Amino acid sequence: MSTKGGNTAIIAALVANLTIAALKLLAWLLTRSSSMLAEAIHSVADSGNQVLLLIGGKRAARQASPQHPFGYGRERYLYAFIVSIILFSVGGLFALFEAYEKAHDPHPIEGPWWWVPLAVLVGAIIAEGRSFSVAVRESNHTRGDRSWWAFIRTAKAPELPVILLEDTAALLGLVFALGGVSLTLLTGNGLWDAAGTALIGLLLVAVAVVLAVETKSLLLGESASREDVAAIERAIEADDATRIIHLKTMHLGPEELLVAAKIGVAASATGAEVAAEIDAAEVRIREAVPIARVIYLEPDIQHTPDGGRDTGASAVASGEAPAAP
Repeated sequence: MSTKGGNTAIIAALVANLTIAALKLLAWLLTRSSSMLAEAIHSVADSGNQVLLLIGGKRAARQASPQHPFGYGRERYLYAFIVSIILFSVGGLFALFEAYEKAHDPHPIEGPWWWVPLAVLVGAIIAEGRSFSVAVRESNHTRGDRSWWAFIRTAKAPELPVILLEDTAALLGLVFALGGVSLTLLTGNGLWDAAGTALIGLLLVAVAVVLAVETKSLLLGESASREDVAAIERAIEADDATRIIHLKTMHLGPEELLVAAKIGVAASATGAEVAAEIDAAEVRIREAVPIARVIYLEPDIQHTPDGGRDTGASAVASGEAPAAP
């Protein structure tokens, strides 16, 4: 995923949420609907989250330093994790608390402004729908044939999965709020408003937990995708003289991959020949997987099928897989 694509979705969501938050707060002031307050705080939290994602992207672009020799790419993961905490606390727990308070004082929505929440919620659904369509369009550039759930689980860039989950939660939350407000207006029973608010809170808590689990995995360091690992393996062994003993990969950031491998070389190879093999393998790896920015290849003597050390090219030519030392 390109950073530009993620920023496009973030900015679209930010503009929508700031506008919607102001309208929801106005509707709450006029009607004192708990669903409207929960949704207003939800939109404010989402706006703050989108600002955090933009900050994280900017800070992650800094050049590597002696203190951080592998760069700052993981700051994008860190800020995405902070987003999950804010969504859980400011969004989810606040909505559940507000639902509890409203359930103990289930006053109906009264006064001449009863129609304002309905108008705001319908308009918000339209605005959030447009933001969601932008996130879907940008995600489709990199999603491939993966399902949406698989995309969220396996994406290495956190911005689009975060926006997709936030926009999905926003749309469902608006539907819950619209249902709660409508039933309160129809029945005069404020418990429907409290129920809508509780559903919003439970939804936000669930989304926050999913985000926290996924971004925690990225923070700990995830390997390359299966497709990239297979491409790296093919690139290393493309010359028929080099064999992989073991290979490890780790994302230093969404668009930066660390590749570390021990490779088997012929015992008869000179130092210059080994260095040339390593240099050629690095070129092939970067051609196959452009995000492989940091590559460490450690040579070792190629093993023969019977466990002995190879004394020439015969074992390599046999095509047998090397045994680990």
